[in-house]
Amino acid sequence: MIQRIREVPPRLKASLAGVFYFIAVLSAVFAESLVRGRLLYAVGLIPVASFAVVTVLLSQLLKPVNNNLAWLAALSNLFGLMLEAFEWHFRGVNIALAFHGLYCLLAGYLIFRSAFLPRILGVLMAVGGLAWLTDLSIPLTNQLSPYNVITGFLGEGLTMLWLLVIGVNTQRWKAQACPKVESSSVHVPRP
Repeated sequence: MIQRIREVPPRLKASLAGVFYFIAVLSAVFAESLVRGRLLYAVGLIPVASFAVVTVLLSQLLKPVNNNLAWLAALSNLFGLMLEAFEWHFRGVNIALAFHGLYCLLAGYLIFRSAFLPRILGVLMAVGGLAWLTDLSIPLTNQLSPYNVITGFLGEGLTMLWLLVIGVNTQRWKAQACPKVESSSVHVPRP
């Protein structure tokens, strides 16, 4: 599956990430506001699965910036999504949201460092990540609510809309993915 995702053009990856981001948000809002009981758990898996797709697509998209950080961000979010799927909380703290906050921080940094997405999106995504990390402290979350939630949704929401509507600058993505080697830095062995 990862090999197929690698073959997808960057603009399409961005658009698909935006679509699945949108599906994740809509299905999460639907599940939380309209569904109750056991059905809530089943419907709640839709945003988890959708966001797993977003995570893989964005990691592939951001890989040219820094492969190791892109994978660390992806693993962080996928682990958090696994915790979310099992609804694992520790003393009332949603640990999954903390991993998602770390993901947003790392993705925000990668977006900021990229040549193919606006830097402001990286800043907003990272600030959103900090907002989600406040969930590690229930008193802090309660004190900052609803501003931390608004900040988190704003940072991610604007990134989602950008990916959905505009995408990435394909030329710059390709340039960052395959930088040209300068002839002066190439060592050619002498015969």
